[in-house]
Amino acid sequence: MKRIKIGIFGYCRGSAYVDSFLQNNAEIVAVCDKRKDRLEEAKKKLGNMVTCYEEFDAFIEHSMDAVFIANYFHEHTPYIIRCFEKNIHVLCECISNSTMAEGVQLVEAAEKSKSIFMLAENYPYMIFNIEMKRLYEGGTLGKCLYAEGEYNHPSNRNDDNTRYLYDSELHWRNYLPKTYYVTHSLAPIMFATGANPVRVTAMPIFSPVPKERPTASFVGDKAAIITTLNDDKSVFRFTGHATFGGECNSYRLCCEKATVENVRGSGGKVMLHYNWWEKPKDKEAVNFYMPEYEGEDVELVKKSGHGGGDFCVAKEFLNCIRENKPHPFDVYFSTRMSSVAILGHRSLLEYGTPYDIPDFKNKADRDKYRNDTLSPFFYSDGRTPTLPCCSEQNFKPLDSQVEEFKKILKG
Repeated sequence: MKRIKIGIFGYCRGSAYVDSFLQNNAEIVAVCDKRKDRLEEAKKKLGNMVTCYEEFDAFIEHSMDAVFIANYFHEHTPYIIRCFEKNIHVLCECISNSTMAEGVQLVEAAEKSKSIFMLAENYPYMIFNIEMKRLYEGGTLGKCLYAEGEYNHPSNRNDDNTRYLYDSELHWRNYLPKTYYVTHSLAPIMFATGANPVRVTAMPIFSPVPKERPTASFVGDKAAIITTLNDDKSVFRFTGHATFGGECNSYRLCCEKATVENVRGSGGKVMLHYNWWEKPKDKEAVNFYMPEYEGEDVELVKKSGHGGGDFCVAKEFLNCIRENKPHPFDVYFSTRMSSVAILGHRSLLEYGTPYDIPDFKNKADRDKYRNDTLSPFFYSDGRTPTLPCCSEQNFKPLDSQVEEFKKILKG
């Protein structure tokens, strides 16, 4: 088995993949992060096998086959393109592009490169999502007519966690619209059904954090409820990054003959419910069970983060390199999901105006968005927001909340 040399750009998220890369016969040869404390973590974990860099320009010159792009959420695209120009393979954290123009740039750079690109979207590889895909592809459910995806991840961060995740009051998490972190809710139902969104609408749930809580977030929305019409005439309804009560990851496929879903609060059990007159002979009308992983890596998968998803993503990516084959989570899949995120937010700001999702395989669709750089974020190169990040466009945290947040960062 070929030993792949891989570099990690952004060790905060990148560190979670270290064991999975090593277990799949990769060699981590370089790490790049602007924070010295994270480089020290990398050295402690990887020892002399890794070279550490503070600047990407030096890092990208290191001899390596692939790079895991795990820097700031909204700043992936320029660095992916740098890798494409050197024909270095790319595994990219979600999302792939934060503006529509970047989506165009990413696709056109990929088409000129010999690089393999894969989005590091791990939720489709959770066992219940693997099971739903297996059942759907088995053909006994009939065509999917409607599907739901819910990524609901509220948090009550302590001071140490805040300091680890944030580095200033202008950090991207403080300006993250609720439609943008969409891949954990959308990718599993796209992957299971093969349907691609072609039109999006979104509505906000506005509910700011309590006034006594330290925060510098300009997003007062708790969630975005997003609906898409898809290329096979099915409909999806899903959240972005929701933060209302009852933390869960929940998915549901409603098909012609049956419904399958992972049951909230059950620890990962699946309910497969057929119409009694259309059930297979070997099934009950209602089946409630715990799916199991299969294959030689089952114990490694069980120990991996995100329900085994991190290990599966690493394995899929490295196997694609070794076999020189594309992955379904390619630049077209990724930029379509980014378009849902970006245009979904514009719909949310207009309380439900529908937007058509472009197909960046088509030049006309690319040309429409080639110069569309609207963004809600502050960028490392000095660019400032050109789009509101919250449904209540004048919403902002109290000065007292921001000052307390800044005190936490200072320690």
